[in-house]
Amino acid sequence: MQPLLIYCYDAYCGWCYGFSPVMKKIEEAYKDRLQIEVLSGGMVLPEQPVHIGATAEYIKGAYKTVEEYTGIKFGEDYLWHINNPDQSDWFPSSEKPAIALCIFKELFPDKQVSFASDLQYSLHYEGRDLTDNEAYRHLLEKYTIPADDFYSKLASEEYKEKAYYEFQLCKQLQVTGFPQVLMQITETKFHLLAKGYTDYETLAKRIHLVLTEAENNSYN
Repeated sequence: MQPLLIYCYDAYCGWCYGFSPVMKKIEEAYKDRLQIEVLSGGMVLPEQPVHIGATAEYIKGAYKTVEEYTGIKFGEDYLWHINNPDQSDWFPSSEKPAIALCIFKELFPDKQVSFASDLQYSLHYEGRDLTDNEAYRHLLEKYTIPADDFYSKLASEEYKEKAYYEFQLCKQLQVTGFPQVLMQITETKFHLLAKGYTDYETLAKRIHLVLTEAENNSYN
């Protein structure tokens, strides 16, 4: 099998947003040597909707740390909800963006990293509410996806099941936080390459080592 790079992320994860540029560079550098699969982790799945006010105070401090570490910027339209939770109508949930990613992956399997990055930019920079169907319309235009087809799948039980299957898969891979990057070399052999934010040089070096080892073993 061709080595598979598995990127476990969540659309609502600020550290994943900061990690997006790293993954885009990895995709560009290794697209000829690796398959890349993005899995949604289901980080925010409350049984009952929980208002952004419950986490706003935490995010207020955390986003600055992400900016300092990664160089990414959070947008004013996103931060308005964090700084004015009493006026916000946000009830975050990872479910809908995960379903959207499942739909997109079937259409463009080689652009998964880009789409995941676009989802995060939509939320963390543009301040779009990813629980709202309209938050995806600009991406349908960008990728020329027929709206009727997309929205019928977004509401379907079939694609919801696909999303929840990904959440379970992340659990089976023992992913306890995001972002996380693994490489699958054989049916049963996985290497953990990144747990939490990791810079490009460090991640590229680890990928190179695992690929070299795998290629050497295949010749032996």
